[in-house]
Amino acid sequence: MAVKILWYLTAPDGPYPWEPQGRWKTDFRHLEQLAVTIDRLGYYGALLGSSANESLAVAAALIAQTHRMRFLVAQHPGELSPAVLAKYAQTFDAFSGGRLLFNVVNGNDAGLAALGVHYPHDERYDFSWEYWDAFRRVYDGDTSGYEGRYVKLAPRHSGPSPMGTWNGPTQPGGVPLWGAGTSAPGVAHSVKLLDVYLSFANTPPLLGDKFRRVGAEAEKIGRKLQYGTRLQVIVRETEEEAWAHAEWLLSKSSLEHAKRSAQRQLKPGETLETFRSDNPIIQRNAQSLLAGRLPTARELEIYPNVWVGPAWFGFDILGPASGTTLVGSAENVAARIREYEAQGTNAFILSGFPLISEAQRVADLLLPLLDLDHGFDVPALRAGR
Repeated sequence: MAVKILWYLTAPDGPYPWEPQGRWKTDFRHLEQLAVTIDRLGYYGALLGSSANESLAVAAALIAQTHRMRFLVAQHPGELSPAVLAKYAQTFDAFSGGRLLFNVVNGNDAGLAALGVHYPHDERYDFSWEYWDAFRRVYDGDTSGYEGRYVKLAPRHSGPSPMGTWNGPTQPGGVPLWGAGTSAPGVAHSVKLLDVYLSFANTPPLLGDKFRRVGAEAEKIGRKLQYGTRLQVIVRETEEEAWAHAEWLLSKSSLEHAKRSAQRQLKPGETLETFRSDNPIIQRNAQSLLAGRLPTARELEIYPNVWVGPAWFGFDILGPASGTTLVGSAENVAARIREYEAQGTNAFILSGFPLISEAQRVADLLLPLLDLDHGFDVPALRAGR
């Protein structure tokens, strides 16, 4: 097996952007520099997540500055007509040489309602299936229309008019769809629709268990998926340097950020006082938070090199989630990635802050230690390699 390594291409940026004093203003020129760096260093691609900017517009604006990186663009079903999105995708692929990927985001009730999508939780997945099914057919060149419960498209007549002549598909098999879903309806939707199933990180064995459960559901309908995860990373030449940086980040993080993040992780009706974890390290750290203090950096290591310290995406003190970080020497982080790979993970969406300097560091120290599946030769940065 080999793995795909992606980076992160979304505002904001800064040395510790989860705190206002550590956050930079991230304008288009900064994102442009970041994209050029990701492309030059040989990453498979980058995730353009939900932010103040429209991800598809940002990706399109960066086509000319890049040559081989793929753009994994977060997209909610229903933001656009599936036919309009298919035309966007055909145009993007025609101009970029087929470098578009979509991250299927099903969102939450309030967020989708603000976009004009009004379906209960479970029904959202039925709508999403129809939406992406219609998208794929139109992208592939089907002009016969679509008659579904939620999506209805009239036939499109080909011909010399602007509406009749489209670019047609560039990527064989269509635009790959990546995405997640943990509830029973979410898993059912994922195994039917996705090419790459994503999950926030956990320890390698627990993440592997989750992927195996999803894989068993996919097998029931004759499908086989690839699997990916999202991680922060602090990689240095030595273990001591990496943990020193983790401790510095922790020193810049407030107790308030930790408490807000913990509150988001609690189940409805649960409090820090009633929270219980089977992992004694997590339970001890929750008690520290209750006592009004942050644990030390090493106390937040819940598995070798797996850290639940502060990040832009959350302070996962109550368990691994969107902010979980790999911390260590290049050799140890590579060993942990290989452990995740052995548990079924094919793709890793990584980030470290500041995004440009940490992308350079990861490409220099970590990528040469991994067996990569990027579809092109990844450059060696050091002359001796």
